[in-house]
Amino acid sequence: MSEPSLPAWYGALPRFAFGDGPALADELLALVVSGRKTATCTTPDGPALSRPGARWVVTDGRGRPACVIETTEITIRRYEEVDAAFAHDEGEGDRSLESWRQAHRRYFERQGKFAERMLLVCERFRLIEVFGGRGAAP
Repeated sequence: MSEPSLPAWYGALPRFAFGDGPALADELLALVVSGRKTATCTTPDGPALSRPGARWVVTDGRGRPACVIETTEITIRRYEEVDAAFAHDEGEGDRSLESWRQAHRRYFERQGKFAERMLLVCERFRLIEVFGGRGAAP
């Protein structure tokens, strides 16, 4: 499949991929494009911190532009304070809080950052545009 072209008006936007590897990036991207994933989180020292109104080009696991999202909300919470509504909006697993906690514990342990009281930057976003026939924004 050829690389979708990025419209020029998105050329200056920052780019990032979800997750910590190509397979996870593709899995989470598919959830975003389907409309199931409308939230994410990172640590305050993460390289891709956002603010409401900011737009980002999301890339797939090979670094190809796949879609644009816009941040709608940022909150700072401790891992232990993340609630069921946020876990559901992250769209992963069975969307339960328990599933969210297990997956994110593993993820942040791989990063060497996990602690029950760790701070998280919790972001909600909306899908703006999808590239390359991956589906359409809702």
